Amino acid sequence: MTTVVPLTLIAVLSAVFSAGLPTDLPIGVLDMDRSTLSRAVIRAAAATSEAAVVVAVDDLGEGRRLIQSGRIHGLLMLPNDLERDVLGGRRPDVVFFYNVQRLSAGNIAFRGVRAAVRTQAAGVGLALRAANGQPVDRAKRRADPIPVQVNALFNPTLNYIPFLLATIVPAVLQVVIATTSAYAVALDLQTRRRLPVFRRLGGGLAPAIAGKLLPYTLIFMAVLAVADLILFAVLGAPMRGYPVLLIGAGLLFVLACQSIGALLALLIGDAARAVSITTLLTAPAFGFMGVGFPRIAMNDFAYVWGAGLPGTWYLQARVDQTVRGAPLDLSGPPFFALAAILAALLILIALRVETLRARRRAADDARLGATS
Repeated sequence: MTTVVPLTLIAVLSAVFSAGLPTDLPIGVLDMDRSTLSRAVIRAAAATSEAAVVVAVDDLGEGRRLIQSGRIHGLLMLPNDLERDVLGGRRPDVVFFYNVQRLSAGNIAFRGVRAAVRTQAAGVGLALRAANGQPVDRAKRRADPIPVQVNALFNPTLNYIPFLLATIVPAVLQVVIATTSAYAVALDLQTRRRLPVFRRLGGGLAPAIAGKLLPYTLIFMAVLAVADLILFAVLGAPMRGYPVLLIGAGLLFVLACQSIGALLALLIGDAARAVSITTLLTAPAFGFMGVGFPRIAMNDFAYVWGAGLPGTWYLQARVDQTVRGAPLDLSGPPFFALAAILAALLILIALRVETLRARRRAADDARLGATS
């Protein structure tokens, strides 16, 4: 759990997302017009980097079966009288079908097809206006009377490496670190012979727990370093911020995840149940970290759950320091949140340790009284 599992998962995920962006996704075409314009649209769609036209179908039923079987990720339907309607100034419906169960692939293919169709439509519109005697500049203004400037922030290339791979790895490590810490601490607590050893060492439970977790802290920092080495040096993810801040955020993240596991182990005591509860809390965390769904739009329960987990703030710190290149004066909030979570967990751990210590003293006193 400390080395083999996380490193294997990191290697598998890196191999899956190493291409960065899916390209040449196979799509089908249903050309009901069979005109010069429809063939130009098909060629434009095939020329995009996102889609590759691999099959022409004769009806929607055949296209549906190909989509459901997974052979194609979408179907472009060009209706009857497409060229006539476009040349006549009407707006025909060009439809793209895809399987919502494969949303990412369908959306990527649709993005390429939409760009191709819009380009062809704009070219035909300009040609018609120019043929009617309008100057080219005026024709362009009439074709796009209200231009919209769209700027993609932080991930303009739509690359999955800095967007998805860099966020999945912390989510996986959060589960691994918390469950390992819960198992390690709970195993010692439920093994009777180990507690007297802690007391003979002269430190009690608190130093014993700290000493128990420190080697794992070093191991998980090394695993995190390997993950970042693959991400930045091998896969070429951007690093626009301060590496020192990224390392500091990683240390706070590891300590906070360890503290979650240790606290649950101290509260529950049984190793199997502690691991189960820790997994229940951390495994769904990726959905609440704001990667695929913005946290500002979540309901109160989801927002609080995400805010209480260190992975959410570590992810923000990573994005700030790698993709956004945030300056120092704007990099503080996720660090303060991680430090606050860690401090709160350490206080709760200290209180729980003191409670356990008081119970054991009471039990020892009762045993001595019964003996005397």
